[in-house]
Amino acid sequence: MAEVQIRDGEDVGKALRRFRRKVQRDGILKDFRKHRHYEKPSEAKRRKAQAAERRRRRQSRRKQRD
Repeated sequence: MAEVQIRDGEDVGKALRRFRRKVQRDGILKDFRKHRHYEKPSEAKRRKAQAAERRRRRQSRRKQRD
């Protein structure tokens, strides 16, 4: 669980920014959004395959540019 202690004399906004950064770094929101709805294993497999294909295309375009 992400938790941030407010330090002596620290602005609440600054503590909130530290909290948001910590949540972002831990991937809590990303995980929450991912598990918001059930995803069938076949859908997850298809989504991952599409992401891998996008990565491969992007890498090949970068190599062609160089």
